[in-house]
Amino acid sequence: MLADIRYWENKASEGKFAIPHFNVWNAEMLMGVMDAAEELNAPVIISFGTGFVGNTSFEDFSAMMVSMAKAATVPVITHWDHGRSMEIVQNAYNHGMNSVMRDASALPFEENIREIREVVDYFHPLGIPVEAELGHVGNETVYEEALAEYAYTDPSQAAEFVERTQCDSLAVAIGNVHGVYSSEPKLNFDVVEKVRDAVSVPLVLHGASGIGDEDIKTAISLGIAKINIHTELCLAAMDAVHAHADATFLELEREIRASVKKRAEEKIVLFGDDGKADLR
Repeated sequence: MLADIRYWENKASEGKFAIPHFNVWNAEMLMGVMDAAEELNAPVIISFGTGFVGNTSFEDFSAMMVSMAKAATVPVITHWDHGRSMEIVQNAYNHGMNSVMRDASALPFEENIREIREVVDYFHPLGIPVEAELGHVGNETVYEEALAEYAYTDPSQAAEFVERTQCDSLAVAIGNVHGVYSSEPKLNFDVVEKVRDAVSVPLVLHGASGIGDEDIKTAISLGIAKINIHTELCLAAMDAVHAHADATFLELEREIRASVKKRAEEKIVLFGDDGKADLR
């Protein structure tokens, strides 16, 4: 069933668990995640983003995302991740995404506010929630290089940012990056605590693939309500490819789906999301 991300992020905040956000851009990833959600009775977010359009036609694949979300027995949110323009997030909504992130975090503070507020003013009358980012989560690069110029979320700006943008959730930059970590992540949990105390909206952790289980649990205990996973699903798929190199293509697709399901299940349990569909 299609679900409202605001309801589930608030439930997660209250219950000290996190809603898993899984980026999916092919049938095996989507079906593996949905298999895991059904198996563990867990609400989930399935998401697409611009980085995947070179592999998959979003306008076609979105129909499968929406169809499977509606048919599911558990709550499912369809989301657009890291929307870089109004036109991109409008297209996402036009093709069935019922939640969007407008990411203007690379821009200066005032420009970030202006861009997010424009999207909020457009989407809120349509009933669509908007996620924003303050600070800037690093792109895929050598982790030490990313940290050298890292733009941590400034807790002193958080309340003003949320008030002026009216965003529905806020992604924080605390030392997390996208892609594979080249060394152990160094997360600044003091930032999470200060931002949590400053704002009333749920907090989001991007780039969580590769962050250790104990750090994930700490982040959730401090107020993170949504956690994004993509790279680990890709790694799980590649594990299946390497383990079944002699399989037929048809057999390999099934193995990839099963491997993605297993990794998604591990994250659902780690985030405390298993069984939470009963909260609807």
